[in-house]
Amino acid sequence: MMAAKPPLTNLQLELLKLYAHQLPEDQLLEIKLLLGRYFAQKATDAMQKTWQEQQLSPEDMKKWANEHHRIKGSH
Repeated sequence: MMAAKPPLTNLQLELLKLYAHQLPEDQLLEIKLLLGRYFAQKATDAMQKTWQEQQLSPEDMKKWANEHHRIKGSH
């Protein structure tokens, strides 16, 4: 028996409404850029909140950037 597909999310429904209209390529590109910037800002905000909550420093970031995390047998 196949599992039931989950319903569309509120974001998917809104995007479907938007995509019901034929847009010129330049407008479509603008919308893609707006969405990309929106989600990038959300990720930045979440990172900054975590950074502040954990009281991290620039030195912590430098240390992490120079660490190597390899899984055995992955090279």
